[in-house]
Parts: sequence; C-alpha cells; structure tokens
Amino acid sequence: MAGKKALALALMVVLVAATAQAVCDMDNDDFMACQPAAAATTDPQPAPSEACCATLGKADLRCLCSYKNSPWLSLYNIDPKRAMELPAKCGLTTPPDC
Repeated sequence: MAGKKALALALMVVLVAATAQAVCDMDNDDFMACQPAAAATTDPQPAPSEACCATLGKADLRCLCSYKNSPWLSLYNIDPKRAMELPAKCGLTTPPDC
C-alpha cells in the first residue's frame, strides 16, 4: 500500500511539472526530489533521498493515490511499481484505500 502512495506521488510529479502548481501539498521541486528513485530507466534503482522522504512525509498521500493510474507517468520516465515502493522505503504508511 505504501508503494501505491509513491506511485501517486510520481503521477503528481508529472502533473505538477506540467502545471507548475502545488498538487497534494507538493510543488514541482518536491516531486522532482523523488523522481530519481522512481525513474523507469535507472538501474540499479537508487534509494529515495532524504528530501524525497521529507516531502512524502508532508504530502497528502491519499490525494497522491488518486493519480496512481495517470498516463502522465511515462512522460516523466516514472515506473509505477517503483513509485509505489517509495513511501514504504521512507517508513511511511500508505492509506488503506490506496
């Protein structure tokens, strides 16, 4: 479930980058802090940065979950599976309905 929040976060990165507005309590810089750890073409996958985890800790994870199936992810090189793993890697709990 924590991974689902991460996916939602990745989706939000795409939306925020496209609109330059805060989404789910995250702005473009916040989303970009997590992009390397969710990138589809990075191997091996890096751990989320402290900045990424701090951002996820302040984000509205339930809101981010609503973006987990967004087609925008591929435009930002976000792997949905990797994005969904981020909250757990940051020690966060994913909302039960995510």
